[in-house]
Amino acid sequence: MSSNSRSFATQMNRFVYRMSQHWAWVVLIPLGIFTLMPFVAPTLSYVGWNSASQAVYTFYKPFCHQFGFRSFYLFGLQSVYPRANTGTALVTYEDIILETAPSDFAHIQNLYADSSNDSDLMDWANLQWTARDHIGNPTMGYKVAVCERDISIYGALFVGGVLYVIFQKRVRPLPIWLYIWLGLGPIAIDGLSQLLSLPPFEFWAVRETLPMFRVLTGATFGFMNAWLGFPYLKMSFDETRWEIEHKFRQAGITL
Repeated sequence: MSSNSRSFATQMNRFVYRMSQHWAWVVLIPLGIFTLMPFVAPTLSYVGWNSASQAVYTFYKPFCHQFGFRSFYLFGLQSVYPRANTGTALVTYEDIILETAPSDFAHIQNLYADSSNDSDLMDWANLQWTARDHIGNPTMGYKVAVCERDISIYGALFVGGVLYVIFQKRVRPLPIWLYIWLGLGPIAIDGLSQLLSLPPFEFWAVRETLPMFRVLTGATFGFMNAWLGFPYLKMSFDETRWEIEHKFRQAGITL
């Protein structure tokens, strides 16, 4: 191996070694930015920076359905607008769009007339995709770039990671059986019971999850992922650091 190749390999190993020393920052800073940016989108819309706002919404499209009736809103009448079939006392999504954006949703008037009429697959699909693209307006506010459940997952994952870094000497990885029951169980029951009530399944009456359940199941799932994953991340980075230290000692190179 040439001296230049050895020098490059040495520098790369030093770089990886520094990352392994500060692994918590390496993981938590990008995760924190990823969790914060969905709130930047509605803020940009509110101040009129629509192109920048749309760029954020577009970035998060692959990560979330972004349906307005399952999202938080900033700078408007309410923080959430659930579907009418949730039985909520809040202003519903159907009511607010009929009042503030009827032209955007004119192709699905059947769902205005009867909020429980989700048996028409085309109407339901049209509502979903229109609600995905509609970011809001000055009256209803502007939606956060990911849904209530997803932002709860990311937020709890970040908080759980911070707590692990603080208390890592006292924390062991979450047992898999407990992760399945407490992490996967609630979110699977809540999400599947909703999905299977909709076309084309329609196994029971249409069920639209209330925001509080979406937040609770998402936060539980995110926190359990942090409890399960962060101890193993630390183990992996520790092992990487030890291997590089051993390699450099054998080569007589100072880190």
